[in-house]
Amino acid sequence: MTMEMMEYPLESQYDERVVEIARVAKVVKGGRRFQFRVTIVTGDNHGKVGLGIGKANAVPDAMRKATEHAHKYMVNVPLSGTTIPHEVLGRVSGARVLLKPASPGTGVIAAGGVRAVLEAAGVRDILTKSLGSANVLNVVKATFDALEQLKSPEDEAVRRGKTVEEMTPFWARRKNG
Repeated sequence: MTMEMMEYPLESQYDERVVEIARVAKVVKGGRRFQFRVTIVTGDNHGKVGLGIGKANAVPDAMRKATEHAHKYMVNVPLSGTTIPHEVLGRVSGARVLLKPASPGTGVIAAGGVRAVLEAAGVRDILTKSLGSANVLNVVKATFDALEQLKSPEDEAVRRGKTVEEMTPFWARRKNG
């Protein structure tokens, strides 16, 4: 799954969540020059999610830039009902994020940036664990890395030479037989 550039109208048909607003500084000859970096996660709650990072001298301008970037670069997330098809580990720098599928009714067991990304993507039942660095930006990027590694149950069944029923989680198989 690759990040592809898509054209979307900037209407608020997406669930937008501000993950972080940080004041960053650049050291120049006369002292420090401050700007604001805004991290926004945007999703349609049905398997599409995007990450936008905007930097400007004022927070509203940085938010606008981040929103435009998030809308432009959306990622498709294969969902298996209300959860993800399989367990996955995302890595970016020192941050690692473990995502595990959960049975219906579990809810989103996550905090901070990971919760924002998963809820915007439309995941309703999942278990997560953030390992390593607690840097918010890297944790969010690691979550996106994990989501990009996900494969649909149909594709994975064909790759392994199994049926889709064999690839479904145990709680879904239990209901069928």
